[in-house]
Amino acid sequence: MNANHIFVDTNVLIGWQAGIKSDSDCLKYLFSLRGKRLYTSSLSIAQFVSVFQKTKPNDEIRKAVNALLAKFNIISFTEKDITASLEVSNIDMEDNIQYVISGKAKCFLFVTNNKKDYDKLTNIKVVIPSKIRQINQ
Repeated sequence: MNANHIFVDTNVLIGWQAGIKSDSDCLKYLFSLRGKRLYTSSLSIAQFVSVFQKTKPNDEIRKAVNALLAKFNIISFTEKDITASLEVSNIDMEDNIQYVISGKAKCFLFVTNNKKDYDKLTNIKVVIPSKIRQINQ
């Protein structure tokens, strides 16, 4: 794992677009960090678009996705990742997929609003957006 690699979960991205202050402040802080690489998954981008597809115009969604693409390294996922996620002992299957995907980039820090869903997983430090300032610049 690489302490400079930070994975941001789908729910934080959705919260940012929805105007949730803790999520917006978290991303603003992460964007200010030097020497850190931010990651999210292609699955997260697809889920992000899906959530807002019914409530926001396409131009607004495009603008938001382009903003994410400018700040994040996007990790693709494959059938192999899905198969590996089936071996992870966790309640939430989608979280298992995100965990496996984050491991491909050797992410040590995992930012999510669903901390309890990742408590049983090892090799990562899980931080909720309101506690993001715990990590060093």
